Amino acid sequence: MAVATGPGSFTGLRVGLTTVKAWAELYGKSVVGVSRLEVLARFAGSEPGFVAASFDAQRGQAFGGLYKVNATGGWELMEQEMVIAPEGFVRWVRDRVGEAKVRWATPDGEILEGLAHWKEWAERGDVLVRCGGGLAAGIAELGEQRARVGETTDSLHLDANYVRRSDAEIFWKDPASHG
Repeated sequence: MAVATGPGSFTGLRVGLTTVKAWAELYGKSVVGVSRLEVLARFAGSEPGFVAASFDAQRGQAFGGLYKVNATGGWELMEQEMVIAPEGFVRWVRDRVGEAKVRWATPDGEILEGLAHWKEWAERGDVLVRCGGGLAAGIAELGEQRARVGETTDSLHLDANYVRRSDAEIFWKDPASHG
């Protein structure tokens, strides 16, 4: 069984993971957890180079991850996935890739296109890949690839990658933040 482990909404991740964990236990199946950002990145194709995947995280932020595709088609997450303002994510990516071209995979292209330097980056060769549908199929495909090479886990070890704390945690742990 394959399931997205995040990032995403707390409720959505909890419901999805709980459901898959229950089914895996019931049917004695192993599980493959995959990153929603990696699935989005793979919609940009497997040509060597950099792929930055992002989507709207609400509150003026975006979830983002930077991947490098090597010449043999292997994928590498460059650093931990993050939640950050869209402008900050783009600057962070630019700091890591320098002048290299980037394929930007996102269902929220208007966010990137609204940034001050987007036209300049597009003229240099950056490409915006809009990936709206097919997320479930992408999760299944990547999950199947990983299962074939034994990258599975059991339901007890499957965990979410929330990337940011929930509002409840923020307000409970930091009362000053809601003042």
